[in-house]
Amino acid sequence: MEGEMALMIPLLALSIPFFAIWTKHKEKVAKLQVEATAENTAEKAAQYSSQVQKLEDRVQVLERIVTDRGYDVATQIEALRDVRDVEQSDSGVPLNVSNQEKV
Repeated sequence: MEGEMALMIPLLALSIPFFAIWTKHKEKVAKLQVEATAENTAEKAAQYSSQVQKLEDRVQVLERIVTDRGYDVATQIEALRDVRDVEQSDSGVPLNVSNQEKV
């Protein structure tokens, strides 16, 4: 038993530096993982910011279209398409007849 204890003391003394090296290695790996995660998060945040900016730009364009006089033009074009459909089906009164001609 004393012989075993005499053998264990030097082995324990030699294993302490290996344990210290292993612990430092684990700390470095954990630190690198945290940095990689932070870097990945920053990259995703930049991508989301870019997407949000694009969407805001598109909303601004849509707001301009809706508040602009051009929106009325688009509505009038659609109304003309509806009239053309009526004229092609040969139903209703032609639009080129004025009120004076009816009387």
